[in-house]
Amino acid sequence: MGFLRAIRPMAAVLAAMLAAGCNNNPWPAGDAEGNTLFSAVIQSSPRHLDPTASYWNNETAFTYQIYEPPYGYHYLKRPFELVPKTAAAVVAPRYVGKDGQVLAEDAPADQVVESVYDVPIKPGIRFQPHPAFAMDEQGRHRYHAMKPGELGARRTPWDFEHQGTRELVAEDFVYAIKRHATTRITAPIYSTFAEYVLGLKEYGALIKAEDATLRQGLDPASLDKPFLDFRRWPLAGATAPEKHLLRIRIKGKYPQWRYWMQMTFLAPVPWEADAFYAQPGMAERGLSLDTWPVGTGPYMLVEYEKDRRHVLKRNPHYRGEPYPCEGMPGDREAGLLADCGKPTPFIDTLVSTVEREKVPRQAKFRQGFYDIDVFERTDTGLPYLVDMQDSEEVRREYLQKGFRLERGSDVNSWYLGFNMLDPQLGDGEPGQLSPEQRERNRKLRQALSIAIDWEEYSRIFPEDAGETAMGPVPPGIFGSREGTERGLNPVTHVWKDGRAVRRPIEDAKRLMAEAGYPEGRDVRTGRPLVLNYDYYAAPTPANKPQLAWMVRQFAKLDVQLEVRATDNNQFQDKVRKGKYQVFWLGWLADYPDPENFLFLLYGPTGKTKHDGENTANYENPEVDRLFKQMKTLPDGPERQAVIDRMVAVVQQDAPWAMGYFPYVSAAHQRWVKNYKPAILIRDHGRYLKLDVADRVAAQAAWNRPTWWPLAAIAAALLALVAVARAQFRRRERTNARGELLG
Repeated sequence: MGFLRAIRPMAAVLAAMLAAGCNNNPWPAGDAEGNTLFSAVIQSSPRHLDPTASYWNNETAFTYQIYEPPYGYHYLKRPFELVPKTAAAVVAPRYVGKDGQVLAEDAPADQVVESVYDVPIKPGIRFQPHPAFAMDEQGRHRYHAMKPGELGARRTPWDFEHQGTRELVAEDFVYAIKRHATTRITAPIYSTFAEYVLGLKEYGALIKAEDATLRQGLDPASLDKPFLDFRRWPLAGATAPEKHLLRIRIKGKYPQWRYWMQMTFLAPVPWEADAFYAQPGMAERGLSLDTWPVGTGPYMLVEYEKDRRHVLKRNPHYRGEPYPCEGMPGDREAGLLADCGKPTPFIDTLVSTVEREKVPRQAKFRQGFYDIDVFERTDTGLPYLVDMQDSEEVRREYLQKGFRLERGSDVNSWYLGFNMLDPQLGDGEPGQLSPEQRERNRKLRQALSIAIDWEEYSRIFPEDAGETAMGPVPPGIFGSREGTERGLNPVTHVWKDGRAVRRPIEDAKRLMAEAGYPEGRDVRTGRPLVLNYDYYAAPTPANKPQLAWMVRQFAKLDVQLEVRATDNNQFQDKVRKGKYQVFWLGWLADYPDPENFLFLLYGPTGKTKHDGENTANYENPEVDRLFKQMKTLPDGPERQAVIDRMVAVVQQDAPWAMGYFPYVSAAHQRWVKNYKPAILIRDHGRYLKLDVADRVAAQAAWNRPTWWPLAAIAAALLALVAVARAQFRRRERTNARGELLG
């Protein structure tokens, strides 16, 4: 028995090692055989899943699967085409003049007082199961008036015994629009909506006063806040004349409003959810719309493990909208129309794991454990394409495994900006600088724009590569002239042999001298020119090469660039205070219209003064006038001419070194069907389909255990067992002999 006790731990170790050698799957046993899609989240858990507050890219992996605005985009068609989602139709506005008369569809903007959108809502749509809807036998909400202590140990909506649902009605959209006036949460689009939705600005002042009254006598530090019931106060710009009819009244003529109606900012919010989550103790437990959303979409959130794992499950009340039957040339051949007319979603469960480190994430993808590298990103395939260029062995592996790594372009951009309120680089505050000094600063910005060689950047950093931008409007958006001689930026490039060629550095040095900085020194003081570069990320081994490259670009002109790396919160604080000079930013399109890019250079959206998205704080009266004209015009020659003039002025003023339009390539496995990635298509979860049998076979083939190290270790352990056994027998014989002699 003593010998058995001695070798039992060794046997256990050996068995464990053999088991480990057979399975390196990071997911629970059997999950690969289920109808579950696995992908990564590379930043962190979403900060806001409340549709009124959510604006960050990594949140769209969840919000657009859970919530349904009135409209969406056709999944396959390009250019992007609006289609009804919870709405029964995409409607044209009714234009109203100053005397209340209805105007023609092509009425000039200066005659239009209001644009009225009457949006029919599909009947029969139901919200996901949730305790906020649960009713008792008397028809009262079970969980809207819980007593102290009744919440108990519950920490998720699924900890409540009873769930309920109800039909979506037009009032849920009215309530959602009103919520943008809240003082309770971040509402990033409130100022934009208040500019257009009739009465919303005044409604915000009303809600602020009512909220203050509700909170009188309460501890301001308490997380508990009394229910702010927006149904109590009407809003002229959002009403429900009928149960399934939403009416939105927009000031003036604003054709882009139709695009806002496909974003989750206009997704319906049931008042019951606000009432449920407003109860004492809920906020302390993390029970809120920010963490546990309530929608009508194909999926609902069932697990939320902060910074670890998030799980979406099929919404049992989803109506099963059909897969599209039309697409673009080549879509049928690519198999993208094979599921024409079938009810969606096809996948039961979407699992997102927070995986910040690129190496282990890509290793799991190469092993077949991630079906899509990152669910909400369209650029994660570029590192794999670079790997294929660098190694023939890797290229053979990727081709053999059938990774999907198509490269293309999309509607997004990266640019280097200059703070135009800064007196050293920009126009300064009004009246601060003379016209001569402002002109010198403009030449300084032009010189820097020539020196920053984005073509070189794409060659050196192919994982972040893209097409060098001539202006702010990317290809694929109406008004863009990118790739043509007409669209050339004459400040930074010349047209030669059918393409844009960057101006020589000598041109930049000449502009530096004219700006008063020959060889990088201020002619007035003799001191070297030093500029601050605010980069919203801490220096890491991954981004240090890019930072060093940027420093070298400025050094071409003998300009010293001081890198001030910060996290995003610190960066946002700096730009709101105007305490910055040079910065680096990207922009993903919210909707496919030039306004969504040109408004980044519109004066009234300046970041420091107006908390808008114009981080350069650029303000030019001509550009502002043209912008207001452009945004009310339909696509056509007149609008194109206005855009051309705007871009020409911006190119000369150089508030941005234009940067580049990045390539996109979303890495996904061959068994993920119906995948057609695009930045603007965020609700793609319901269209995707899995060939589970192919995945299981591939994982087995790609992860065959390497046995010889384990065999060697096992042999060594067996040898130890043999030695131990021999010693044990020798000891037993010695003891027996001693007993006989005794």
